[in-house]
Amino acid sequence: METTFSEYFPYVHHAASRPATVRDGADGRRHPVVVAGGGPTGLALALGLSIHGVPVVVLEADDTVCSGSRAGAFTRRTFEILERLGIVGQVMADGLGWRTGWTYWRDREVFRFDMPHDENQKYPPAISHLQNWIEQLMVEEAGRRGDIDIRWQSRVAGLAQDSAGVRLEVASPAGDYALQADWVVACDGGRSTVRGLLGLPMTGMRYEGRYVIIDVRMDTEGLPAGRRCWFDPPSKPGGTLLMYKKPNGMVRFDYQLNEEDDEALEMQPERVFAQVDAHLRMLGLARKWEPVWMSLYRASALTLERYLHGRVLFAGDAAHLVPIFGVRGMNSAVDDAHNLAWKLAYVARGLAQPALLETYSAERVYAARENHRYAMKGAEFMAPPSRPFRLMRDAVLSLAERHPALAQLANPRQHSAIPLAASPLNAFPERSAGFAAGPAPGWILPECPLRHAGRDTHLTSLLGPHFTAFWFGEADAAPRIETPLPLEVVAIPPAEDVTGRLYPLYGAVPGTLYLVRPDGHVLARWRQAAPAEIAAALARARAPAPATA
Repeated sequence: METTFSEYFPYVHHAASRPATVRDGADGRRHPVVVAGGGPTGLALALGLSIHGVPVVVLEADDTVCSGSRAGAFTRRTFEILERLGIVGQVMADGLGWRTGWTYWRDREVFRFDMPHDENQKYPPAISHLQNWIEQLMVEEAGRRGDIDIRWQSRVAGLAQDSAGVRLEVASPAGDYALQADWVVACDGGRSTVRGLLGLPMTGMRYEGRYVIIDVRMDTEGLPAGRRCWFDPPSKPGGTLLMYKKPNGMVRFDYQLNEEDDEALEMQPERVFAQVDAHLRMLGLARKWEPVWMSLYRASALTLERYLHGRVLFAGDAAHLVPIFGVRGMNSAVDDAHNLAWKLAYVARGLAQPALLETYSAERVYAARENHRYAMKGAEFMAPPSRPFRLMRDAVLSLAERHPALAQLANPRQHSAIPLAASPLNAFPERSAGFAAGPAPGWILPECPLRHAGRDTHLTSLLGPHFTAFWFGEADAAPRIETPLPLEVVAIPPAEDVTGRLYPLYGAVPGTLYLVRPDGHVLARWRQAAPAEIAAALARARAPAPATA
């Protein structure tokens, strides 16, 4: 249930087309990968596959990017991924970085949180932006590549698979046709057509809370960037309300309906507009505004049990639904795509065995459940499931101003990268016993500036579409590693640690080596590099042991 009031965004509408290779109702080419869904998950995956040298067909049912701004807050980890996809500069140019959130009980501030941030970081811990802008930048970047074919107004109407590949039936105003692919990835959202065609159920929990989301345009001068949350505000007694400042003169309001509210009545524009007016009056903001987009949202914590089904994979909302609390939706979806892109590319190119895709499923199902665990705490605090729970929550809020320990219960626990400590790819974990600091196998790299090859940069900017061996030492002493996988050895002599923080941050001494996956997770580490073990770790990544049921 959504309404668009004005097209403030310069939407580009794309005509339906049927490829010239279609003959007698079938595309004559067989494609390595077809992605169903051209939203942020599908576009991020297509860009990632392209970077790894795999051509992609994207089937998108609509004729343009998403309606409304939708996801509006993005994490540092997401921006590291957007950097590797080639669009971070354009996104950062308009984004609003922030680290602070404010929580209010009625009209009093009772809690303030600051997300971790220090001088090592390249990006702020959170950035407010607009999903449709980011999607459009992804579409434009895809257009600059010669190996991404986005087919607009094309939806999956049928699917059949065997051990060799997948046959899709594609419906389009330009003419229906069949399509053959080695692999299909469903990135087609919470109402996934592909998931429905395969009859795959999601498990988990749906919450009773209902939330109205509305974006408005107004003069945002003086409004802080960050998360502002009210419990039982005078403008909406008994409910909760979230407010974010967004780029381009946009403000997001997200408020809870009461149990007795009739949603059809409450979603009438005049009712929603009155709520916005009431909250702005409460804040003393007598400013004109205009509505842009509004929608009704229900919180769910659901996931498929597995994300790999034969030759079909699932990512983003097609694989899992995450409550919005803690900005886990699009952020976790982009992380899915980043995890999957290199694995699927290596399998498609014959560099790795299909069992590598089982590790995508294992890692991202685990990440979804961890996101659910954190988000459910936020959902229960925002929308208590029972009257006793509500009484306890209200008591916590009433005491939070005077008792900081209680205030921590109101912490929304913003999304961050999930450590994959139990990943089946992690190698030689026993070698971590020799480290006093630094990321263990399964963790992403902590950021740190350095001066490498004569230029100032950051450690994560040295990653690429390959495995990376960070060798802490002089380049001429770096080990030689034999592997058929793409690998780059990056030497970091002590002189390049210009801040003096990098070596201690990683618990490194001359001779230390970190082996890092293409998605930035540590595969293994050695206090003193052991070339034979490094080669063994890469061989294991290339052909992991098959998953057991």
